[in-house]
Amino acid sequence: MWDDAFPSFLIGLREGLEAGLIVSILVATLVRAGAKSRLPQVWTGVLAAIALAMSFGAVLTFTAASLSATAQEAFGGTLSIIAVAFVTAMVFWMRRSARSLSGEIKEKVTGALAMGSGMLIVTSFLAVGREGLETALFLWTTARAAGESVGPMIGAGVGLVIAAGLCWGLYRRVLKINLTKFFTATGAVLIVIAAGVLGYGLRDLQEGGVLPGKAAFAFDLSQSIDPSAWYTTLVQGVFNLMPAMTWLQVIAYAGYLAIVMTLFVRGVRTAAKPAPKPAPAPAAQPAGEQAPVAKDGAAGVASAEEGPAEGETADGDAPETQPTSQPEPEPAPEPASAGAGRKRPAWLVPVAVVAVPAVVAGGIVAFGTSKPAGAPTIAVSEKECGKGFTAPKPGRQTFQMQNTGDKTSEVYLVDPGTNAVYGEIEGLAPGTTRDLVATIAGGSYAWRCVPTGGKAVTSAAVRVSGGGGAKAVVPVAEQDLAAPLRAYKQYVDHGLATLTDQTQKLSDDLAGDDLDAARTDWLTAHRTYSSLGAAYGTFEDFDKKINGRADGLPDGVHDKDFTGFHRIEYGLWHGASAAELSGPAQQLHDAVVGLRKAFPTQAFDPGDLPLRTHEILENTLQFELTGDTDEGSGSNLATADANLAGTQELLNVLRPLIAKREPQLLASIESDIARMQKLLDDAHHDGTWTPVEKLDATTRQRLNGITGQLLEHLAPVPDLLEIRKSA
Repeated sequence: MWDDAFPSFLIGLREGLEAGLIVSILVATLVRAGAKSRLPQVWTGVLAAIALAMSFGAVLTFTAASLSATAQEAFGGTLSIIAVAFVTAMVFWMRRSARSLSGEIKEKVTGALAMGSGMLIVTSFLAVGREGLETALFLWTTARAAGESVGPMIGAGVGLVIAAGLCWGLYRRVLKINLTKFFTATGAVLIVIAAGVLGYGLRDLQEGGVLPGKAAFAFDLSQSIDPSAWYTTLVQGVFNLMPAMTWLQVIAYAGYLAIVMTLFVRGVRTAAKPAPKPAPAPAAQPAGEQAPVAKDGAAGVASAEEGPAEGETADGDAPETQPTSQPEPEPAPEPASAGAGRKRPAWLVPVAVVAVPAVVAGGIVAFGTSKPAGAPTIAVSEKECGKGFTAPKPGRQTFQMQNTGDKTSEVYLVDPGTNAVYGEIEGLAPGTTRDLVATIAGGSYAWRCVPTGGKAVTSAAVRVSGGGGAKAVVPVAEQDLAAPLRAYKQYVDHGLATLTDQTQKLSDDLAGDDLDAARTDWLTAHRTYSSLGAAYGTFEDFDKKINGRADGLPDGVHDKDFTGFHRIEYGLWHGASAAELSGPAQQLHDAVVGLRKAFPTQAFDPGDLPLRTHEILENTLQFELTGDTDEGSGSNLATADANLAGTQELLNVLRPLIAKREPQLLASIESDIARMQKLLDDAHHDGTWTPVEKLDATTRQRLNGITGQLLEHLAPVPDLLEIRKSA
């Protein structure tokens, strides 16, 4: 929680200090002008700005909560980009304007005094409102990135309280702060934080389907970094750097940081150059007349070169109690209005400026999250399903599904003739109501409810006329995956039998002191094992013994628990003798033999088959194509080729189910596989494979790109072939 509080603390401190300085200057200017009676107008404008910022935060929070998961990702990502733009502009504006802030505000106050009380309220509202809106947007963004709001809110609250205390101290002349250095230091830190927010926002847009490349990872350290460690949470909370980041995130982060930080530092250096010496001072003023102030005008703050003068007020002028020979005139009285005879209550305007944004925000939230007119409530229970269901109109519809029974239930909107699913809710608990959103077109519709441990109940069907086609998913039952599962298990059985012979040959090579043959046979055996990727979930502890990695082990590659293919690989390509590797090779063979005996009795969830179509190559992109698993052989592309072959075998057994539901998707997948295979074949020459790090930049980029595209086409398969109780 506390690591998430720091960015919000910094933004609260900085934005609060900006707004507080503006308010201090407004107040000091009015006091200096002898217009203390106008101070309530300043506070009214400030109150309106605070109300607007809080209302804006409420709108962001509650309207986003009403969106779908994908829409929330896109919405949050877009606002993150906007927040970065605002923070960047704010950093540069304050660096440029800190010296002249007091003069600008005093000019606006002078004009507002001449135009009446309404303009003074508007002036203070606009001066503070911008900081309030920026703070609300940035807080919402950081809270969403953190996944919780307590830490960011505490951090922002502490920052705002400290900022208020600093502003009070400056106004009362008990503090001296060099604003130039303060805003330079905090600006540099905020640029780093904003770079992380930018990366997080782009990831949201990728997850929301707005930007491509969500599977094209530049790095993935999640296997070698403890996500719960204090240093991980600190870096992630403060800088929004994740253990796994896509290429788009990394490029945007580095590019933003390099460009914006360079411009910021260059601007600081330019501002730090000594200004030309001023012209000679004019003749001495008459006795008793106040000399002009030579400070930079910021609230109680001198420039970077000198400190504040003794007795200076918050706006940089002499204190109001200092006598002057010519007192400043009182502002001209405002003209009386036609209704001056009826005195307006003093509380009316403050209440109005708070109530108006609150009412507007409440209306946006209410109408933005309310159900469409006529949204029906559909009852769900063990005995009846779809009570209250009538023929809906074509188009996108929202149904309120209310579980009136005693058991948790799965709920499906189906075509009763084909069992095609148009919408679903999983795990609707008793006594709860959730929304189901579906696109309705011409056809037949019914509700199917499947209570936990009970039988499916289907409502009466209704007929809808008109409307275009609506996309539906033909459900997959567990028995539909029975045949593909049997076929794949036979493939794995055959592969393990082959692997047993290959690891025996590898062990014999080392026993005979033939290291060259051992290197060749090691690669052959490792490729065989890598082609069985869809079954890894059933291998249990055998996989660690056969293909474990040194990452996370106390002694790394020299750890006693480092065994299997990668242990032998490290020895074969780092000068180990055959005698040293004979023991690990025999251990590998024994583990393979044990796996072959145990596999027929291992539990193999049929639902894992569709999941593995995507996961095998996802691991390939993260580990093999980055060279992360290479222990010296340079054979990561050979492993990637074996993983691709394993994916093709898995798709072969699932082909009939996919073709029945999404034939065009299957065609796209096959096209991507052919392109990826061609790139891998080009890296294989005369029995040797080009190491990943030896690929030229263009080829490596193309390989990563086609793998990412293939993953995007494979991503719908698990949902397409998900086992549904409606079938």
